[in-house]
Amino acid sequence: MVWRDAQPVQGLTKEGEKTSYILTSSLKEAEPHSLTLYVELACNGLFGAGKGSMIAPPDPDRRFTLSKAELVVFNRDVYELLVDLEILLDMAQLLGEENQRSFQALYAANQIVNVCDVKDPSTFPAARELAAVIFSQRNGESQHTIHAMGHCHIDSAWLWPYEETIRKCARSWVTVIRLMEHNPELTFACSQAQQFEWVRSWYPGLYAQIQDYVAKGQFIPVGGTWVEMDGNLPSGESMVRQFLQGQRFFQEQFGQICSEFWLPDTFGYSAQLPQLMCGCGIKRFLTQKLSWNLVNSFPHHTFFWEGIDGSQVLTHFPPGDSYGMHGRVEEMLKTVKNNKDKGRVNHSAVLFGFGDGGGGPTQNMLDRMKRMSDTDGLPRVQISTPDRFFSVLEKESSQLCTWVGELFLELHNGTYTTQAQIKKGNRECERILHDVEVLCTLAVAQGGTFQYPASQLQQLWRLLLLNQFHDVLPGSCIQLVVRDALQYYAEIRRAGSRLQEEAVQSLCGELLQLKSGRAESTLVLNTLPWERTEVISRTGTAGTEALALVTAPSMGYAVVRESLLPPQPVAVIKQEDGSITMENGLIAVCLDAMGRLTSLRLAHSERESVADGCRANQFALFDDVPLYWDAWDVMDYHLETRKPVTMLLKPLEITLAGGLRGSASFSLQVGESSTLTQEIILDAMCPYIRFKTQVDWKESHKFLKVEFPVQVRSTNATYEIQFGHLQRPTHWNTSWDWARFEVWAHKWMDLSEHGFGVAVLNDCKYGASAHRNVLSLSLLRAPKSPDATADIAHHQFTYAVMPHQGSFQDAGVIQCAYNLNFPLHAVPASSMQCLAWSAFSLSSPAVVLETVKQAEDRPEAVVVRLYEAHGSTVVTWLQTSLPIKEAMLCDLLERPTAKGHLPLEQQGVRLSFKPFQVLSILLVLRQ
Repeated sequence: MVWRDAQPVQGLTKEGEKTSYILTSSLKEAEPHSLTLYVELACNGLFGAGKGSMIAPPDPDRRFTLSKAELVVFNRDVYELLVDLEILLDMAQLLGEENQRSFQALYAANQIVNVCDVKDPSTFPAARELAAVIFSQRNGESQHTIHAMGHCHIDSAWLWPYEETIRKCARSWVTVIRLMEHNPELTFACSQAQQFEWVRSWYPGLYAQIQDYVAKGQFIPVGGTWVEMDGNLPSGESMVRQFLQGQRFFQEQFGQICSEFWLPDTFGYSAQLPQLMCGCGIKRFLTQKLSWNLVNSFPHHTFFWEGIDGSQVLTHFPPGDSYGMHGRVEEMLKTVKNNKDKGRVNHSAVLFGFGDGGGGPTQNMLDRMKRMSDTDGLPRVQISTPDRFFSVLEKESSQLCTWVGELFLELHNGTYTTQAQIKKGNRECERILHDVEVLCTLAVAQGGTFQYPASQLQQLWRLLLLNQFHDVLPGSCIQLVVRDALQYYAEIRRAGSRLQEEAVQSLCGELLQLKSGRAESTLVLNTLPWERTEVISRTGTAGTEALALVTAPSMGYAVVRESLLPPQPVAVIKQEDGSITMENGLIAVCLDAMGRLTSLRLAHSERESVADGCRANQFALFDDVPLYWDAWDVMDYHLETRKPVTMLLKPLEITLAGGLRGSASFSLQVGESSTLTQEIILDAMCPYIRFKTQVDWKESHKFLKVEFPVQVRSTNATYEIQFGHLQRPTHWNTSWDWARFEVWAHKWMDLSEHGFGVAVLNDCKYGASAHRNVLSLSLLRAPKSPDATADIAHHQFTYAVMPHQGSFQDAGVIQCAYNLNFPLHAVPASSMQCLAWSAFSLSSPAVVLETVKQAEDRPEAVVVRLYEAHGSTVVTWLQTSLPIKEAMLCDLLERPTAKGHLPLEQQGVRLSFKPFQVLSILLVLRQ
């Protein structure tokens, strides 16, 4: 980057065709004839510093040499003539022999060569006039219009760390500002509030110039999110916060929110996104990533996308299948030819500028497109804006098709599993921030001096949202980025733990004052919106850890002295053949010496869950060698290399003999040098059996899964997604079916037939599959690029299996998966008498109260976010013990909706839901 007068003035990138800085357009005699420039160098190329290939781990010994620096006089006439010739030759070559324009262009180019004498500049004007004749011949009215927008996709981290991205933003954006000074027509669409915030903090002079060009309508903030996040793995609430933080930033900084969601490079798009967009003031969506599909070609470029709740957004995939075009004739012709919605719409977008590693548009690109603004034989190319483009599409939208459900990318399925510690950090930190917000809100609502830690929570949320960038959470980044990401999670854990402690102290201070210095009771806090009876571990009177069966009220707390007695204690019996049985009155399980389930039944039924002749909880190891994208892809052919894990290191032994909890442990060797130890746990009154797993993972290009072959027949399995669930086929009838051989899910997946089913729950995994009757959870991968050390570490995770009668909705699978992910909090307490206290509860099990937080702009108000989880139309009552004086519906940006006032009645607040609908309620507290 070139610095002048202590300010950045120009980015230089060899691969980005930016190798010059204009000192002056014409040096006048009176101007100073010497100046001092500083050039700041980064020791990496546009795409990092991979050793041998782009996605290889960085080479720490790579050296860069400055080979040439010179002062030159720019010959504009020669440059313009070269651009003319390039366009004419491309037309001649690409329009085809059946098109007379290709011959006209060819003959014009030939005449130019004849007329032009390179040693005699006086011949140039005549040569240029020959080109101008071709470029001035206009199109007919029916010609396709291309809306060209400058763009510079900058990955917030990928083959370089976050720190380098800050410099990439400055280099790229200062170059855009220089271009705008010379090209007032240039527009530049720019996403990711985080990147604006970095430039604001590190380059205030540049940021002030950006603000000026935003006001002029040239530098256009788009996307509305904090970063361009992964489209599959973040929770529903995380996705809401991406928009909330992003849109609020754009409103505060530029006086406007974004009306387009902009996510061109993410590895698939959740079916809940349309509803979340609509709730944040966005009805338009742009991406192009589905052009990367390995199997099926997506059938549309412009269409309506409908989410699981029925919300629709107008969606456009630029038909040139790129977000980094260079303004060439070939790209414009491809845009028209490729368009799958010809006849329905006559407008397409082209995003031009070097991307991924930054760079952005160049003068050369603009000059090419100027010659194509309205040239007969070529599509009409106009510099446009996202708003202008989508406004035209909206007017033409009556004939558009609708795509319902997820936009599944048939590639990069390995990103649901790669870098397991990042996945675990994400899930854990989502839980921590959820719990901190609930407890802080309740502490504030109880009155007193407690202050809601709004700015600290914003800082922690922004760290979490940054790590959800689409090359970080998916695990497709270098080791330096992984190190930063894990450090941010550690920061959220540390700060979250402190904030939670302070909130609990304020909420229940009196109960925590231990008179004898020893805990006589336990304060149990429940941050979920239903009553729970569970076995917890607590500090006993002797200071030792002891188990207790406790009941905690819905989103509240209770003080527990004595453990409850279970209706039926857990029985654990070792059989003569070495197998172990466990039963708790709800489920009965039989385990072989390798920890595999030979039987899993509901206790009062003969209905078996495990398929005949099969073993469940069977680990399997696969060879995992993708074609190119190592950390990204798992190919379908890996399924042909399945090897069951059967090398026993330590056979199954009873570790807890029963009562409140029974458990048994075993160890296996996995692959050549990895070990797996598992404790299988059954608690009193618990409808599922847990598998607490530890793996020392040292493999290379292997994929570890755990399989549950079940005695259930269904053509579809159900998977939890953000604020809901969807079904995917268990068969491979069509190419669309088998392309989904590896899919993603959140906390649970379920396979059910009428009257019976089996669910697999997890606390930090996302990769999954269900083929025929086998439910499979993806546990660990071992790619070697771009991080050669990916996943080589000690891993801990828990999953569970839950057989159930009836539907998964009625059986409480959704609630059980939440319980597994949000453990009760147990705090040593005094023996003071205290009634159980519940802040919120709901009358319908179909509705989940997901979030309780302080309103962003109203410290006296609370925002609660709820969603319909069963896929049903339902009315529920929200009951609260908080001092509420007013309730109103608001959108996801917390803006009250028209006619959104909700009456406060004796049973609480009455709420109506459609299937998978998300509602946000603003509750104003009495002071």
